[in-house]
Amino acid sequence: MRIVFAGTPAPAVPSLTALLDSRHEVAAVITRPPAPRGRGRTLHPSPIGALAESAGVPVLTPRSARDPEFAEQLAAIEPEAAAVVAYGNLLPPPILAIPAHGWVNLHFSLLPAWRGASPVPAAIRAGDDITGASTFRLEAGMDTGPVYGLITEPIGDGDTAGDLLDRLATAGARLLVATLDGLADGTVVALPQSADGVSYAGKITVADARLDWSMPATAVHRTIRSLTPDPGAWTDSPWGRLVLGPVAHTDRTDLPPGRLEAGKRDVLVGTGTTAVRLGRLTAPGRKPMDAADWARGARPEPGTLLG
Repeated sequence: MRIVFAGTPAPAVPSLTALLDSRHEVAAVITRPPAPRGRGRTLHPSPIGALAESAGVPVLTPRSARDPEFAEQLAAIEPEAAAVVAYGNLLPPPILAIPAHGWVNLHFSLLPAWRGASPVPAAIRAGDDITGASTFRLEAGMDTGPVYGLITEPIGDGDTAGDLLDRLATAGARLLVATLDGLADGTVVALPQSADGVSYAGKITVADARLDWSMPATAVHRTIRSLTPDPGAWTDSPWGRLVLGPVAHTDRTDLPPGRLEAGKRDVLVGTGTTAVRLGRLTAPGRKPMDAADWARGARPEPGTLLG
């Protein structure tokens, strides 16, 4: 089929790569406009924009999908179907109606669970044992369209959001290609989502990533993993904002929530239950480092509180 692909960040790259290698023709790519980055604030294309340019595929970067000029450009391409993975912009009904086979969205959850912008962090934070990826027909509602297919993926106790998203992006790319193959062959059917088990995962802000040390250790562990690497769980401290990497459980029960205890090899922090052992952290203006190495330089006083 002649298709267009809409996507923006790195997790969408495996899908575009798989489609470029498939039997389908990627006639154009739609992505967010180049954004300023680095000290010079120079403009850089999105990961999807950069891949499309290197592959010689025309790139559209509308400021708004409601722009009439964008609708005209898309209609002129005459796509038979469209694929979308983490594009980052809502597509209005007139745009959804252009391809005859509609828009196929790859979403990183087992719909109807965790509809919305951050399904992978939500699944880890909730303590889910299993997650997955779904392909569904995009419609005006938030991730409500009928589902073509899904894959499952276990969540390990040490998985960060980055680890899990990498695996889902790769496996989901194969699912997306298989779905488009089925549409072209007339062998795939979209089934309505269940009315049971619906949940939502909104966009995560930096303010949302502030740790609450009064939570149980299990919740602290899940929260940090769910926010790693982006935007990064953080806590206030006498040294400024510390961004924390994954932590480990301990059996210490004598540290109150937020109390920091630094030994020669371990840096512990109290929670609402047992203390956790800090792994890596990033202090203001510094690169990520082992927590014990940081403590040897910072020399925290006994009784120091974080939070």
